[in-house]
Amino acid sequence: MGDEMSTATLTSKGQITIPADVRRALNVQTGDRVEFVQIEPGRFELIAATRSVRELKGLFGKAASAVSIDEMNRTIAEQATRAGHRGLRTK
Repeated sequence: MGDEMSTATLTSKGQITIPADVRRALNVQTGDRVEFVQIEPGRFELIAATRSVRELKGLFGKAASAVSIDEMNRTIAEQATRAGHRGLRTK
């Protein structure tokens, strides 16, 4: 990406509208979050902080199996016992 520049105007409420070309480049849409990261004093980078559900769909594949709360508690208790801690107790 070169020295392309887009501008936006700050409203009285401290809001800006991200220009359409920037939204497309970041692949962000309504409801997505962005982060402002300071890269040096007085200079920030705008980064897409969330990805939409449709982008994430299929990324991790289907879950192998459902796990019950009891199974989770049992595993936590076993790990705590191995680590020498008193954790959750199973029934």
